[in-house]
Amino acid sequence: MHGDIQVGGGVERPIRGGGGRLASVERSALRVLTPRELEVFSVLPDGEGNRELARRLGIAERTVKAHLTSITRKLGLRSRVEAALLAAEWSDDLRAADPKGLDRP
Repeated sequence: MHGDIQVGGGVERPIRGGGGRLASVERSALRVLTPRELEVFSVLPDGEGNRELARRLGIAERTVKAHLTSITRKLGLRSRVEAALLAAEWSDDLRAADPKGLDRP
């Protein structure tokens, strides 16, 4: 095994990132994301591209890119793929944190 992500309650969940490396991120890290970053983060597992995400969220495509850059930096992730896998793993927490319910169509 390459490593694990530390999630709430001491439960460990593996997540593969770029280059086979794994990130170690605590769920409490969600608190560092802005509400709009949480919205972008929550829709990543759906597999849409930046253009589709921008339309869905009503923001510019370059704003989506900026949010993704900020999300990966704040969470210490290496790629959008790691972010999407982590968002999928944490989907229940993201739904609870997302009052608009944008995490699912």
